[in-house]
Amino acid sequence: QVQLVESGGGLVQAGGSLRLSCAASGRTFSTYVMGWFRQAPGKEREYVAAISHGSIQINYADSVKGRFTISRDNAKNAVYLQMVWLHSEDTDVYYCAARRYFVRVSSQDYDYWGQGTQVTVSS
Repeated sequence: QVQLVESGGGLVQAGGSLRLSCAASGRTFSTYVMGWFRQAPGKEREYVAAISHGSIQINYADSVKGRFTISRDNAKNAVYLQMVWLHSEDTDVYYCAARRYFVRVSSQDYDYWGQGTQVTVSS
């Protein structure tokens, strides 16, 4: 099992940047695929990005491609989401998630979730 805790959310003006972090517990972090998702009230959880165990495979949703960068540091049991050129449409609760083996884009394919961190972009 792995436990996940997100941090780094906050209020930022449109055009600004934020870096989200997700700290993972456990000694097997490097064996998990890590993903970022986001969700607004009343809406389905939306895929943002995912990264494979050794960072060889990285995938982004079209809506964030070119603006968000996912990375991980297996030595620190952490995954990050660097966000630049934020829009008001990026306002959501952001979650990190973990699963075994392969990169997937559906939230239903992820087994472990953090509690989320709020990102608010003011226009």
